Amino acid sequence: MNAPGVRWTPEQVLSLAPDAASQKAGNKLATAGPWSGAGNDGEGAVWGLCKGSGKKPYQTVVDTTGPAYSCSCPSRKFPCKHALGLLLLWAGDEHAVSGGTVPDWAGQWLDGRRKRAEQQRERNAGNAGSTENTEAEAAGSGRAADTDAARRRAERRAERITAGATELEQRLADLLRGGLASADHSGYGLWEETAARMVDAQAPGLAARVRELGAIPGSGPGWHVRLLEECALIHLLDAAWLGRDALPEPLAATVRTRVGISSPAVGPAVRDRWRVLAQYDSSDGKVTTRRVWVHGAESGRTALLLSFGAAGRSPGLALPVGGELAGELAFYAGAGQLRAELRDEHRITGEPAAPPPGGPVTAALADYGRALAEDPWLETWPVTLTEVVPAPVPSGDGTADGWQLADATGDAAIPLAPAALSRPGLWKLIALSGGEPVTVFAEFGHAGALPLAAWSPAAGAEPIPLV
Repeated sequence: MNAPGVRWTPEQVLSLAPDAASQKAGNKLATAGPWSGAGNDGEGAVWGLCKGSGKKPYQTVVDTTGPAYSCSCPSRKFPCKHALGLLLLWAGDEHAVSGGTVPDWAGQWLDGRRKRAEQQRERNAGNAGSTENTEAEAAGSGRAADTDAARRRAERRAERITAGATELEQRLADLLRGGLASADHSGYGLWEETAARMVDAQAPGLAARVRELGAIPGSGPGWHVRLLEECALIHLLDAAWLGRDALPEPLAATVRTRVGISSPAVGPAVRDRWRVLAQYDSSDGKVTTRRVWVHGAESGRTALLLSFGAAGRSPGLALPVGGELAGELAFYAGAGQLRAELRDEHRITGEPAAPPPGGPVTAALADYGRALAEDPWLETWPVTLTEVVPAPVPSGDGTADGWQLADATGDAAIPLAPAALSRPGLWKLIALSGGEPVTVFAEFGHAGALPLAAWSPAAGAEPIPLV
């Protein structure tokens, strides 16, 4: 996606949709029929009136530099189907959404956004210039007492987590003494009870890992090995927490995060042109988590932005895949941590998102190994594979046994994760490659690689989303 005023592609628009239903509904409104008064100002604003079921049309306006959306419809989804339909119409038909003067109803919203952005810039500048004065005032205004109270709460929580970790160690020891085979007979209830104890100990990270133990015995052949591996990782986390005072601070911060102690993004802000590489959602039935991967064009840093939505609501953060984000990210503490927080002041701009620097499969394996040494509980790590070809994994009887990403030279390959085999993105990747080398951005972990985006010389500089 190019600078403000340059039209997006339909794929970039659809990547903003909160769910598949919104994509489908937005496509139905991507024709000129239901729209009137549609236009754009060439600086990022797009607006239009969409005919609905009532007498008055819905007033829809989008600021593509955010992106941000406003619509008079009652939908709780952002962007709603009307905003998606308008953007799709703008992306596909320059005559239907041509240049024009911003109407008053759209101008009021746009002016309000610009005013708030300017006020935020002034506040940020004022905060930066008065940090020392603020700290001095805080010392005499009772904030020291608040700090002491927070410290005491943290100490009490640490004591509870220590008690929970000690109890969990005893449960693991009982399991090993009785033999792993006994786990197949004890049922899920035992682990659910243990997980509840970890919740009581204020260690949600430990609770989540314990719940996973209960599902392993029913996961098919080889479950004994997987159960032992997961027990070993939990034991390692318990031991790290109990001996955290002797750990280097980056590793100690990682341990705190893994047991479930959240902390704000306190690292120094990094201003850059962040290329939006991939975006996808996952859900546990209660909370929807959106993962957005970006890469700094100048800093060379890769970052993961997380956004959450509960009770059927989509996560708030939505960025167009292939776009470029100009703004600041603040990183979270921890060894090898990639998670960052997007500061309020940002805008979408720049050239199409070129792939991050990458290398062959062997280089990706080495990167993953180094990351795993810093964080043994790491689930996945972002890798960029260059000159790879998706190919079937041959089995002993000559049939395919899954898929892999193989170096074009044939030197090495990594298997695709089981989750990738059931997604349509696999077939999109195969079609994009056509047997020729491509560049793939993926999450790589012990289960294999999950391709998220791909680039092909024949397809140009725009990334092709695979999720």
